Amino acid sequence: MPAITDLMKTLDYGPSPESAQPALDWLAARQSRFGLWIGGAWREGAAHFASVNPSNAQRLADVAQARAEDIDAAVQAAQAALPAWTALGARGRSRVLYAIARTLQRHARLLAVLETLDNGKAIRESRDIDIPLAIRHFYHHAGWALRLGTEFPLHRALGVVGQIVPWNFPLLMLAWKIAPALACGNTVVFKPAEQTSLTALLFAHLCEEAGVPPGVINIVTGDGRVGQALTLHAGIRKIAFTGSTEVGREIRKATAGSGKKLSLELGGKSPFIVFADADLDAAVEGIVDSIWFNQGQVCCAGSRLLVHEGTAERLLAKLRARMATIRVGDPLDKSIDMGPLVDRTQWQRVQGFVERARVEGAHITQSELGLLATGTDTCYYPPTLVTNVETSSEIVCDEVFGPVLVAQTFRTLIGRNAVVIGINIFPANGYCFIAAGSKWMTVKSQASLGYKHFGRKVIVVYDVAVIVGICYPHLNLVTTTFNQIEGWGRVGCNGNNNIIKSNILIQYLKRIGTGL
Repeated sequence: MPAITDLMKTLDYGPSPESAQPALDWLAARQSRFGLWIGGAWREGAAHFASVNPSNAQRLADVAQARAEDIDAAVQAAQAALPAWTALGARGRSRVLYAIARTLQRHARLLAVLETLDNGKAIRESRDIDIPLAIRHFYHHAGWALRLGTEFPLHRALGVVGQIVPWNFPLLMLAWKIAPALACGNTVVFKPAEQTSLTALLFAHLCEEAGVPPGVINIVTGDGRVGQALTLHAGIRKIAFTGSTEVGREIRKATAGSGKKLSLELGGKSPFIVFADADLDAAVEGIVDSIWFNQGQVCCAGSRLLVHEGTAERLLAKLRARMATIRVGDPLDKSIDMGPLVDRTQWQRVQGFVERARVEGAHITQSELGLLATGTDTCYYPPTLVTNVETSSEIVCDEVFGPVLVAQTFRTLIGRNAVVIGINIFPANGYCFIAAGSKWMTVKSQASLGYKHFGRKVIVVYDVAVIVGICYPHLNLVTTTFNQIEGWGRVGCNGNNNIIKSNILIQYLKRIGTGL
């Protein structure tokens, strides 16, 4: 009879599927066809496109493609709702935000399953991370609605806010955008990504249940033309955009001189730095969570591994062994680690990066467990490690936005050191593993000197959390020249009162004789 210790090494995971039926029933009850949520009512779209399950390429629903007149109607509805929403006062708005949070909690399982069907992320991530965090954002900003008068006594709402989000965290991004805007007294026109619109449309139904006043929240769906029309609309007072750096630049150009406020959360190429004295087993687990969480479709994913030269061989051996245990499969199976990418277009983009790196001479390691499907419509992509690359290589410099980790080595902390190399390209966030948190101050000092060495005109803010000896420095960057726009770190954009400030106008009174 085999020993228990042997069984722990040889037993495989059994299937543990979450039922898709609640979400499929909800879609069927609405004929799997959706219009636009404008002014508290559904408006039929003139044209529709299919929302597809990336795990099996099956159609889930038909979603409306908004036109310019639909955008105009949504903005007008938001403008009409603004006076009453402002007059409702802090307590009234807080009650509505609390009601939204409680309604989301009641339907948490439905939201999680629908998110996984539409996006492809593992049900464990939808159920345990995305949906709970979205709910917490509404609770949190219900509290902010009450605190605004104290924290910013001379504030006033902006007006109608246009919000555009990508497909990697659909409902969570919605909460990040809508909750603070409502708390500050604004009304919103929200555009989800065309690939993942279904949880936003379910959210519109839940707003009815929660008693959100008509016109306060408007949801328009469609492709990039909808986002462009929303950005250019004269009735919009602020654009909040999360997405690629390229589109962010175009939005900045389009809004320049218009008087619109703008917040951009853009791409990243975040370094994950492992020093010679690191706990390598802990570092490997950190790497796995950093790059292969959500299939690597995260703007702050640790997609660039920088490891001390003398440690690299041991670390990469451990990492390759760990990659072999990452389970890729049906995202509704609670035993899997990774689901598919969001669609075939994204799969082709990621595959293109890897194949071009292979042609340049890079060494590619891919987990066999990831090679699940070979059809032309598959969206599954295996965990991938790329080594033997030059610093100037495309796959090192550009954001892949997939489960691809690029590894390089460094030798010392002097001159062109790991910290300088790491934060010079797409410095949205950084991750650092050393033996003890007490050594972080030295690393922090070197990192700061690295910025001065390159002459980057940036403001660097360090927010360091030490958890079991692991440091996560979030580098919040505000660039001073247009051609250096690369986005903000997670903390600066969505984690504190900076996001509140971006949704209000603050009036400052000059006191005679005080110089204020």
